[in-house]
Amino acid sequence: MRKIRATYLTAVFAAIATCAVTALPAAAQESQQLPTTSLNIGIHVIKAEVAHTNAQREQGLMFRKKMGSNEGMVFVFDNPAGICMWMKNTLIPLSVAFIDAKGAILNVEEMKAQTLDSHCAQGAASYALEMNKNWFKDKNIKAGTVIQGLPQL
Repeated sequence: MRKIRATYLTAVFAAIATCAVTALPAAAQESQQLPTTSLNIGIHVIKAEVAHTNAQREQGLMFRKKMGSNEGMVFVFDNPAGICMWMKNTLIPLSVAFIDAKGAILNVEEMKAQTLDSHCAQGAASYALEMNKNWFKDKNIKAGTVIQGLPQL
């Protein structure tokens, strides 16, 4: 009787654990409807989702499986700071440009998917723009380049 009860309880706990693990990502993957804006970097036009609130910035591009070639997400911060980004639960590799209040890129970092490595601004950043991996490099966009169309602070 004990062996049957233990086996039954093990099966029940395994089922509960499976449901709990699969339910969390599904809820987290719910498509959030963020506003978009058009950004211009020289001849390049980007359709960028705007993450302005803490909740939107925390979610970011987590659980997304793909992103269009000229699509990205711009994170807007209320006060310029030495911000850092990481890739927890982010399934696609990304490049991030840290941007000052005037729209000038401070630095660009390459980020591996699903890591907790910190990638930080090299100065007081008001924005961070995430694009597909190597997007900035492939277009020869570097520190000092100005981005136009950023949301107002």
